[in-house]
Amino acid sequence: MIALSVNLNKIALIRNSREGNFPDVVAHGRTCLDAGADGITVHPRPDQRHIRPGDVRDLATLCAGRGVEFNVEGNPFAGAMGNYPGLLPLVLETGPQQCTLVPDSNEQLTSDHGFDLNKDGARLEPIIKQLKDAGVRVSLFMDPDKQQISLARDVGADRIELYTGPYAEAVSQQSADLDSIFAAHCAAAEHALFLGLGVNAGHDLNLINLPRYRTLPGLQEVSIGHALTVDAINMGLTNAVAAYVNCLAGN
Repeated sequence: MIALSVNLNKIALIRNSREGNFPDVVAHGRTCLDAGADGITVHPRPDQRHIRPGDVRDLATLCAGRGVEFNVEGNPFAGAMGNYPGLLPLVLETGPQQCTLVPDSNEQLTSDHGFDLNKDGARLEPIIKQLKDAGVRVSLFMDPDKQQISLARDVGADRIELYTGPYAEAVSQQSADLDSIFAAHCAAAEHALFLGLGVNAGHDLNLINLPRYRTLPGLQEVSIGHALTVDAINMGLTNAVAAYVNCLAGN
């Protein structure tokens, strides 16, 4: 069974457009779990454009109380800014089950590429070790590149999260390259499994492109936020989560 981790960043983004705590991120996380989600994902950034450090702490408590996975994503090299303590201190404080390291900068609208471990591997290796020593599973955000995935194993990652943006774009544009893009993802997943790495995936997955992607070899978990939040506007949050759970189950 492929696990669904709901990313709550967009709920936080809506909240931050006004004063106060409406919508309540933790309450929406609780609704997602009640509707069948397997876990919660957040991606705090130093500029706190959506998820704030307090959200990470509160959601860690929620997930611990429910016995479900909490996944914190972010740039491991982003330092403290204001009351944002930096990703590593925040993760070590809150103790999520999984930390997904992502090479995004403060200037990026969203994550749009995987790690180049020829460049970043040496810096990542001690960070990965520190997280694993604290009992946190580590996943690296990666493009479907076998050589890079081998390096992910070498620096100590437990899993990879395949960046699915180009696949989702190919589906939406009905691109002639779709089959070759999906084949590259399948080959990357098979290589990761051969190396002993777990396989996650995320970015722009939705109810249209997910039925094919769910057949990826060994896929363990997807994190979905933007599309699920948009679908929730039309069908309600509980129904949207249920639709994604059913889609991942092949129903």
